Amino acid sequence: MKIEVSVLVSAPIEKVWSAYITPEDIVQWNAASEDWHTTSSKVDLRPGGSFSSRMEAKDGSFGFDFEGTYTRVIEFELIEYAFGDRNASVKFHQEPQGVRVTVGFDAEEENSPEDQKQGWQAILNNFANHVLSK
Repeated sequence: MKIEVSVLVSAPIEKVWSAYITPEDIVQWNAASEDWHTTSSKVDLRPGGSFSSRMEAKDGSFGFDFEGTYTRVIEFELIEYAFGDRNASVKFHQEPQGVRVTVGFDAEEENSPEDQKQGWQAILNNFANHVLSK
């Protein structure tokens, strides 16, 4: 099952793209709720390159690494990646009001599709807010 979330960011494509792929930005926006944060991020943005973000509960009770390999990159348009046995894509589409960022990903088995959609949408909303605050 594929899940898709999107957000419209009222900013130039260069600013939106940069905030999505820059580790110093990723640690600022990559969390689904206030009690989580990303403590580190690494990006090698090229086909075959890897990425990793360390996500942790702020109370220290749990943490995990979200990591994978980029499979396709078209600057200012598309990022595709594999993580575990799942795939995802991030599309950047210029619209009159800004840039529509759409993330599609393969659902996992542990959490309900609705919970997954809510979590990924929350992260994408944090991303949009981060870009606008820069």
